[in-house]
Amino acid sequence: MPSNQQSTYYVTTPIYYVNDEPHLGHLYTTVAADVLARHQRLSGIDTYFLTGVDEHGLKVQQAAEARGIAPIDLADEVVAHYRALWPKFSISNDDFIRTSSEHHKRGVAAMWNRLRDAGALYKGFYEDWYCVPCETYWTETQLKEHGEDGVCPDCRRSVEKVQEESWFFRLSDYQQPLLDYYAAHPDFIGPDSRRNEVMRFVEGGLNDLSVSRNTFTWGVPVPDDAGHVIYVWIDALTNYLSALGFPDEDAEAMRFWPADIHLIGKDILRFHAIYWPAMLMAAGLPLPKRIFAHGWWTVDGEKMSKSKGNALQPAQMLEQVDADVIRYFLLREVPFGHDGDFSFDALKRRYNSELANDLGNMVNRTLSMLHKYRGGVLGVVHAEQAEYRAWIADIEAMQQEVDAAINTQAFHLALERIHQVVRHGNRMVEESAPWRLAKQGDDDRLDSVLYHLVEGLRLVVLQLSPFMPSKCDQLMAQIMGERAGLEQNLTHHGGWGLLTVGHRCAEPVPVFPRMEL
Repeated sequence: MPSNQQSTYYVTTPIYYVNDEPHLGHLYTTVAADVLARHQRLSGIDTYFLTGVDEHGLKVQQAAEARGIAPIDLADEVVAHYRALWPKFSISNDDFIRTSSEHHKRGVAAMWNRLRDAGALYKGFYEDWYCVPCETYWTETQLKEHGEDGVCPDCRRSVEKVQEESWFFRLSDYQQPLLDYYAAHPDFIGPDSRRNEVMRFVEGGLNDLSVSRNTFTWGVPVPDDAGHVIYVWIDALTNYLSALGFPDEDAEAMRFWPADIHLIGKDILRFHAIYWPAMLMAAGLPLPKRIFAHGWWTVDGEKMSKSKGNALQPAQMLEQVDADVIRYFLLREVPFGHDGDFSFDALKRRYNSELANDLGNMVNRTLSMLHKYRGGVLGVVHAEQAEYRAWIADIEAMQQEVDAAINTQAFHLALERIHQVVRHGNRMVEESAPWRLAKQGDDDRLDSVLYHLVEGLRLVVLQLSPFMPSKCDQLMAQIMGERAGLEQNLTHHGGWGLLTVGHRCAEPVPVFPRMEL
């Protein structure tokens, strides 16, 4: 049963740039957010899951110009790829925001006006370095501190000299307020290594931030200052509010703010953990509860790149492996927050070991024996054996621990705990030996062990369903039989004993056939 007693939950991915098609990194973040959203819904919590695209900025304009098309045409093209892809991976987002939408532009203008009215903005002249790919400003001193002039410390690509009139955000005013907030809210940034990284950066001193450009036009105009475009990160970060109806603070969806978690890649941590909370402080708005930065994936030990031809695109991955299996592997293989290496061989090994051999084997054996010895019908459960009490206790402890692990984004631990129960169940099959009980005519014991195995499997599959929704639907249909249409959740169906005497399970059909390496 879930321990979370809150009434709403709001999870976001970053909004993805439209200068390129979806890749493995985009999929990773989005699957993780989907698991969080599905788990919260399963726990009976009113949930809002947002993803979308970031369409503005110089690099998008340059990418469109390189192809000889308008930026909005490039954005429309890439958005179509996302909208086609996410349903194939069972992504259950409630909204897909585009920063070119009029309601988002209104939200950005309103955020700008709040910052200006609070005295957090002023006009000046910017002369320093700018990284177009990262959309990051750097001072000469910062570049020298990282050891290489003219190169962005984050992406190692060339920076360009920028000299222009600009609006500035008084970021320097928020150095101590940010440090105080981090100290008072130790779970605000995860994992701990990223929290420490952010704190060291802020402790090193914050410079005021240039927040407008006047050398290109693809963006949200600065209110009452023709020719200036709002810095793309103010534009992009505001999406988390504008999607809920901001600046209308009475909008129905605004009940979800503050966000429970922003899931991001570690490359955009500074914008989310420093710029965003400082902006919200200045605007007098509540801060999100948690920001979690995950790691990056290599492929077969090498960094992904187009030149190497190893930049995995999710749509192509589906040609080799089922979507649910990819979802499972991404969140099982490495702790969320660490870097990981993707290979199809590693995926197949883990699939065969944990899904085909362990879970699939337990489901197939249990339901096959139920049909062979009892015509697929659950019988009366007689006196409880110690082994059954231990089995139920293990499942109940698993449910609590999975909830805690998912709520701290420890997805690999949640999946490991579920599989401890699966392995327990397979041991119980071997030790109780239903085939021997049937041969001996021990009907009471046979009915009891089969009931406990089937009911335990139901709860295991329920816990796994946020990770593998399609596969778990297939498994649950076999377990529930004629009641397969029952919409189950942890609040009303997470306890022991939903299945009763006379319940008929469907014939088993393998859901996890072995893969060849």
